[in-house]
Amino acid sequence: MLNAILSGFALGGGLIVAIGAQNAFVIRQGVLNSHIFWICLFCAVSDTVLIWAGVYGMGVIVQTLPWFIPVLTYGGAAFLVWYGAKAFHRVLKPEALKDDGKTVTNLFFALAACAAFTWLNPHVYLDTLILVGSVANSRPAGEQAPFALGASLASFAWFFLIGYSAKALRGPLSKPMVWRGIDLFIAFIMFYLAYKLLVG
Repeated sequence: MLNAILSGFALGGGLIVAIGAQNAFVIRQGVLNSHIFWICLFCAVSDTVLIWAGVYGMGVIVQTLPWFIPVLTYGGAAFLVWYGAKAFHRVLKPEALKDDGKTVTNLFFALAACAAFTWLNPHVYLDTLILVGSVANSRPAGEQAPFALGASLASFAWFFLIGYSAKALRGPLSKPMVWRGIDLFIAFIMFYLAYKLLVG
């Protein structure tokens, strides 16, 4: 059970820790301490809803289409390798957080912007519904819920970490070398999980 939670945490963390519009928005709001609790909560809950829907939605599909798991296993492994390769490519060409100076101060508009960054991003559906769901359902019976819990905890940990640590992290996150180390870690996690998925 603990292994499933840690595996889910590693996958969820590896997928979410990347420079993107959503993370940049959370960090930017955190730097100015603007509605950061609600923004972090919204992002984490959104991820959790998608993760659990992926895990148990995929479960229903697997029960009716038994051939679906092998397809998703190889497809998920290919996606993990691709994602890891992208992270490794970023190691060679690291980027830093770009602050365009746009910060939303009204809570309603802040959450609306956050919803757009979250729900209008096609990658979030690939990461949560498809990838996390397929990896979770490739694990032994009874490990799906702990795996989903681990992935959900990774989202909560990440968003609240970057949100409330934004002021302290603003300096380091402006340095490409910091993101080079982060992306190298992401690449390692993705390649390792792809190997485990195929071996398992």
